[in-house]
Amino acid sequence: MGWLSLMSAALAAVCVALPGAGLYAAMGLGLFATATGLGAFRHDRLPRARLAGAGAATLGGIALLLASVRYGLALAALSALTRLAG
Repeated sequence: MGWLSLMSAALAAVCVALPGAGLYAAMGLGLFATATGLGAFRHDRLPRARLAGAGAATLGGIALLLASVRYGLALAALSALTRLAG
């Protein structure tokens, strides 16, 4: 499970950089990677799986944070344009 979450975290990091609808995919993949990465980081797992889970949780959390900031900036820009237009 740690490797799947690490792969989805890497995909979320790529989706953050994409314009358009990649933002919503990055949010979903980042949330999935963080949750499954924390689940894979258990004491009864092999050290490689634990390391993959910890990396996935970290990278997924960073991707989720960046996607959320980007979403907030888009909402702030839309609000400013609405105020400017009328």
